[in-house]
Amino acid sequence: MPAISASAPGKIILFGEHAVVYGRPAIAAPVTQVKARAMVTANPMASPGYVRIQAPNIGLDTDVNDLPANHPLAIAIAEVVRFLEIHRLPACTIRITSSIPVAAGLGSGAAVSVALIRALTAFLGKPLDDESVSSLAFQVEKTYHGTPSGIDNTVITYGGPIYFVRGKPVVRLPVGEPFIVVIGDTGVSCPTSVTVGDVAQARRADPEAIDQEFDQIARITEAARQAIERGETEQLGPLMMTNHQHLQKLGVSSPELDRLVEAAGQMGALGAKLSGGGRGGNMIALVEPDRAQAIAEALTMAGAVRTIITEIKPQGRR
Repeated sequence: MPAISASAPGKIILFGEHAVVYGRPAIAAPVTQVKARAMVTANPMASPGYVRIQAPNIGLDTDVNDLPANHPLAIAIAEVVRFLEIHRLPACTIRITSSIPVAAGLGSGAAVSVALIRALTAFLGKPLDDESVSSLAFQVEKTYHGTPSGIDNTVITYGGPIYFVRGKPVVRLPVGEPFIVVIGDTGVSCPTSVTVGDVAQARRADPEAIDQEFDQIARITEAARQAIERGETEQLGPLMMTNHQHLQKLGVSSPELDRLVEAAGQMGALGAKLSGGGRGGNMIALVEPDRAQAIAEALTMAGAVRTIITEIKPQGRR
């Protein structure tokens, strides 16, 4: 049997992070410049049920049964077995590689899960539809983030810009006019579960104040949705800046993120904000195409350890 592989992109949240955990809308898009890949190869010399996991990026090479039960890779495989009602997997080797930075807001964990689930189900001759893949990946996400919104696994599975509200059907977001975003990585890792937990604690202490911030972010996200659909991308810049200010009030920004957001603005970005869980990870800047490279260089000068220039475009357009 030939090796079966699948890949999944990274992602950015354009608007609505943190508020999305509490039922407000968010907008996200895939980042195809970085990917996770899973390859499944049959191992006919081994006994049925033997599954070897290789993940060289994290120095992992082991029998899946030797992983802790709550390890994300073990959970992803267990979810596939449960969903397909398989008694025992055929002996195989699963190799995971990824160019997506970990704990940086680009959806590394969800991308690995999506790639693994797709590759393994295809290897078993039972490939799943997008809804099922996303649902299984969401179960794995719960081990990463505790109370995830589901936006990461959704946008990564569907592979195009989405308008997302927790618990509601996925809305593929029409993009009236493509636009360019520069991503700047602070190099500071901060698990999303930490910032989500801190925001939850703040909300328990002062629910009215925090919910007001969420409502403001929701209004910004709705305005951004309309601007994206109409192709009025120039309106997104001020909305990004305002969204960032509300995230600062929630306590999820950081000096490193604020410095990159400020540097982008000084170099002529139309707008900028943190993207993802915050306290590190990535920020994004909306830029004119002819300014993208200069702004990427400015972010590097301001401390970004890596930058990515990506285009947000209608799903299916190359």
